[in-house]
Amino acid sequence: MRKLSLSIRIYFGLILALAILAAVSIFLPTFQGLMPHQELPASKPVLALANAGIMIFLYGGLGYLGYSLSRKLDFADIWDEGVTNQQRFVIPALIGLGLGIFLIVADAVFSQFHDLGPLPHPSFPASIVASATAGISEEVIFRLFFISFWMWLVSRVILKGRGQEPVFWIVAVLSALAFAFGHLPATMAFFEFSTIGEVPPALLGEMVLLNGVLSLFTAYYFRKYGFLAPVGIHFWTDVVWHVVWGVI
Repeated sequence: MRKLSLSIRIYFGLILALAILAAVSIFLPTFQGLMPHQELPASKPVLALANAGIMIFLYGGLGYLGYSLSRKLDFADIWDEGVTNQQRFVIPALIGLGLGIFLIVADAVFSQFHDLGPLPHPSFPASIVASATAGISEEVIFRLFFISFWMWLVSRVILKGRGQEPVFWIVAVLSALAFAFGHLPATMAFFEFSTIGEVPPALLGEMVLLNGVLSLFTAYYFRKYGFLAPVGIHFWTDVVWHVVWGVI
């Protein structure tokens, strides 16, 4: 029986960690902190098992498909021998710290153009679990799967290998928009908006800008240095933005 590569083992390790974090998050006192008026649809143990199952089978399955396609596209492997630990861990951490500061400043500016105040943050210590969960799960869906699948379909299948660079950036922008608007339902629920038309344009623009900038950085480093790089960027951005700034 052939031994799984280190990259594959790291990937499944990340998915297992994601499943555990998703289950643990249900039992944290601040699980409903961002949507205080929403009741739990089932008991916490049931929700924990459901969350873990979704992460393993849905996220894990889509992510593995994306990983397989990324190898066909010659993206850097998860543990690529041509990528140094500095490129894999240190640079993403520094970028994440910088992006976290950017999000804080941008939120302070945008909040002057509507009367809703700053964007909400999970309470500590749930913010740490949320940062780790988002860093893995959202990068699995919006980078590892979304970018790999659509770039493979357009560049390799439809265009027969032509125009890979422009296709990558078009798909990266679409991924950024999908990522930004993916946060809209939770934001609407928190502020109790019934329709998207009730969302102030400044708040909508802020969501697109903040999430879009993060997405473009993670997309670029995913392709260049492998999947651990965007996970690191996302995690450290959220640590500064949600954990540190949330406490302050």
